[in-house]
Order: sequence, then C-alpha cells, then structure tokens
Amino acid sequence: MNNPVVQGVLAVVGRLFIVTIFVMSALGNKIPQFSNVAQYMASEGVPAPQVMLAGAIVFLIVGGLSVLLGFYARFGAILLFTFLVLATYFFHDFWTFEGEAAQMQTIQFMKNLSMMGTMLFIMAVGSGPWSLDKVLAKEEIAA
Repeated sequence: MNNPVVQGVLAVVGRLFIVTIFVMSALGNKIPQFSNVAQYMASEGVPAPQVMLAGAIVFLIVGGLSVLLGFYARFGAILLFTFLVLATYFFHDFWTFEGEAAQMQTIQFMKNLSMMGTMLFIMAVGSGPWSLDKVLAKEEIAA
C-alpha cells in the first residue's frame, strides 16, 4: 500500500485493535472486580497483589492510550510489554499443568507471546502514520 490515506487508516485501526484487549481488561474487569482480581493474583503467587494490580491497571490504561494515539507509543509499548511478561509468567505457566489445562495455558501463553512481539515491533518502528508522534516530529523539524 503506497496510498498515504490507506496507510494512515490502517495504522489507526491496527493500533485500536492492538490496544482494545488491554484497555477493556482494565476498565471491564480489573477496576470493577479489583478485590476479586487481587485475591486471584495472590492465589497465583503474585507478591503485593493489590499494589501490583494497581500498577497493572495504570500500565494497561496509560500504555493502551499511548499506543492508540501514537503519543510516546514506544514508551506505551514498553509498559504493555512489561505487563505481558509478568502476566504471562504468573498466569499462563503451562509447564505447571497437565492435559487439557496445559493445552489451554499454552494457547494463552502463545497469544501473549504474539502480543509481546507486537510491542517489540512498536518499540522498533514506532506508531506509524496518523499518530501524535508523527505530528510532533514534523513540528520539531519545522521549528
């Protein structure tokens, strides 16, 4: 695609699709179910679960909005990558399961691995066209 409008639209829609799972997880589950989620985290061995959950919520929302808007998207991708590494280790430890449970956790592990790859890609190449990062970079060049 060499059409800049198509590239811009695809970049925005792609960023929206990427961050939807993170923002909805924070707003639809972690915030309204804070106590239950913290208890679950404790049962999975997460240290200081209430503090870690509060941090996770901040990482999910700030990272998600940053990537979506393309505003310091590389930093937002670092936040989401960090969340994914920790969540994957604590909650999708397929190596501790057997049978169908191991298979389900392996799928979740691989899903998170693919999202980690997405975050690494954003860290490497940025947020793409139609992003606030691109607008700010053009203003710096003009100044």
